Amino acid sequence: MQLTNKLVLVTGATGGIGRALCALLSAAGARLVLNGLVETQLRELQQQLGPQHQIAVADISAMEGREGLEQVCQQAGGVDVVINLAGILDCNLYTNQSEAAISRLMDVNAVAPMLLTRRLLPQLLQKPHARIVNVGSTFGSIGHPGFATYCASKAAMKMFSEALARELADTGVSVGYIAPRATNTPLNTDRIILLNQALGNATDTPEQVAAEVFSLVLSKARLRYLGWPEALFVRINAVLPGVVHNALVKKLPLIKQILG
Repeated sequence: MQLTNKLVLVTGATGGIGRALCALLSAAGARLVLNGLVETQLRELQQQLGPQHQIAVADISAMEGREGLEQVCQQAGGVDVVINLAGILDCNLYTNQSEAAISRLMDVNAVAPMLLTRRLLPQLLQKPHARIVNVGSTFGSIGHPGFATYCASKAAMKMFSEALARELADTGVSVGYIAPRATNTPLNTDRIILLNQALGNATDTPEQVAAEVFSLVLSKARLRYLGWPEALFVRINAVLPGVVHNALVKKLPLIKQILG
């Protein structure tokens, strides 16, 4: 997909991955709608990328925020590409998570992008070629101790992407889902960093992930997993879940020691 003069909405634009991704999209000639929660951060990003891009301060988990983004995109000529990147992370044992934390994580990571996509679909369907890219996680395919709710939210986005891609197969709108592994972003708390180090989990840079998301936007691919051996574990978990289960259960004492 050529991006020259295409209108691209990026939620979570001011995050680590978002900033790197927006730089790539801007260099490719796209017109961006930069979405986030903090106006000063969005204006800083706009100044870095150029005045041709618009900022949209909006909370996608609120109906008013989604309505605002819909209006901004419509006034700019209709959106061509939607990249659902915004998300939150809560690493905790499930029994230690509050109901509010569980509800908030599911809302921001799954419900909000689904509802935003629904609002923007009429604009996308008016384009001869349009694209939706949902950014998930390998944890959307591998249930990991300490991330039960996060895994559930990303699994929801994975299946949403798969089903929507099939539902829109007879239109000009294609849907892709990308699943990064651990990434070095500000979302990582000290406990997450310690846990990744203790478990020997490899961590990608935001720039590495952004490059893969950018590549997926340009293609018509429906699914992409990042990292090795994480991509292999996803496949093993799909056909031999007991193998992955036993491997993770062996690490449970260490996980509980760090998160308990």
